[in-house]
Amino acid sequence: MAYLFNTSQDIQQMLAAIGVTSIDELFDTIPKELWLARDLAIPAAMSELELTGHMSELASRNKGLERDLCFLGAGAYDHFIPAVVDHLSSRGEFYTSYTPYQPEVSQGNLQVMFEYETLICQLTGMDVSNASLYDGASATLEAVLLAMSSQRGRTKVLVPNSLHPEYRQVLKSYLQWTNFELLEIPCPDGTLDLEAWRMQLDSSVGCVVLSQPNFFGLVDDLSPISALAKQSDCVVIGVVDMISLGVLASPADWNVDIVVGEGQPLGNPLQYGGPYLGILACREQFVRRVPGRIAGQTVDRNGDRCWVLTLQTREQHIRREKATSNICTNQGLFALRAAIYLALQGPDGLRETAEHCTAKVHYVANQLANSERFKVRFQSPFWREVVIQDLADDVAGLLAYARSQGVQAGVPLSNWYDELSDCFMIAVTEKRTRQELERLVKLLTLAPRRSELSHA
Repeated sequence: MAYLFNTSQDIQQMLAAIGVTSIDELFDTIPKELWLARDLAIPAAMSELELTGHMSELASRNKGLERDLCFLGAGAYDHFIPAVVDHLSSRGEFYTSYTPYQPEVSQGNLQVMFEYETLICQLTGMDVSNASLYDGASATLEAVLLAMSSQRGRTKVLVPNSLHPEYRQVLKSYLQWTNFELLEIPCPDGTLDLEAWRMQLDSSVGCVVLSQPNFFGLVDDLSPISALAKQSDCVVIGVVDMISLGVLASPADWNVDIVVGEGQPLGNPLQYGGPYLGILACREQFVRRVPGRIAGQTVDRNGDRCWVLTLQTREQHIRREKATSNICTNQGLFALRAAIYLALQGPDGLRETAEHCTAKVHYVANQLANSERFKVRFQSPFWREVVIQDLADDVAGLLAYARSQGVQAGVPLSNWYDELSDCFMIAVTEKRTRQELERLVKLLTLAPRRSELSHA
């Protein structure tokens, strides 16, 4: 429906219909001393030409990837996005559409959901995937709620403090209003301590959350802890990076029940921190507890293949207060982009991308470790990200200097870990060239120290 503003005649007709003579009469119940007796202190209206220039000037203050060299990570990554992903996902049939309340009339959208779900199941080794969730953090929460709904009488959720700190914060924010208790297991060496987990696992624990790689980029052997959890009949949730599955074992191989992750690296650009894409897949035994939508394949009355939203009795619009989740939409456009990206990459392309990340981050780590100022903080294997310790203990100054030179050199870990205040984390994707890696290493190793600046 087009927006048509009210004319003066329209306003007078409406006022007459309700028995008042002016708009001010509508607010007579508010004391006059509370009224604002002047115009609002806002700028005058601009012409289209003036407004375009003003907005362009405001936008120019932002720093984007076209201006700065990016080694940021910590949950969102600067991966290459093939042009065909943008081209296909921007088609009007996809870009402006939304699944209606009679979804079967949108066979194209439903097929996209089904293809996305199929690709995610192939990638993770799970039996079922939903059509998407909001982001990795909310997907992790949904997985915990799903798991605990199947564990009657159990109240504890175990997570390592090497799980993304913002994911942990989302869990804390939500679970504090439930009967569930969130317990964090320390990881002093960056990876999981089997004995610490053995001491916590008992019949009161409903699920455990494991991440691969973890927030620090470290690759853990999660099979022993997963096996321990299974001995206690716990549900095992794996938070995984989808691109890492090009080189790392499938979560099905370490006996995960529910897989979640952030889908941003799968063809979705960095943008302020969202919107992104939440991925959730699981074993078939949990299918009726899965949040959100599931697209399924069937045949119509003529025997032709078609797609439907299946098992809708799970959803909140059917079960209301009894639903596992109250999520009421999805990230269909971003799931479409992820499906296009994965189909383009294929197993070989995904492996090649993951191998590039491996080689390039290790090159940077080795080069920095050879300098006097830096060392690699953790000794475990790592992928795409590495934690670097600044022996000069001036991470803030170092990263500020790098920014002044047009390089986003990393993420300070003091944001989340007091004990790592002298550390920062560098993410290196397949996009970075040898020249860019050398530029980063040279910039960091030659950066002025705090003592040098104080004597300048």
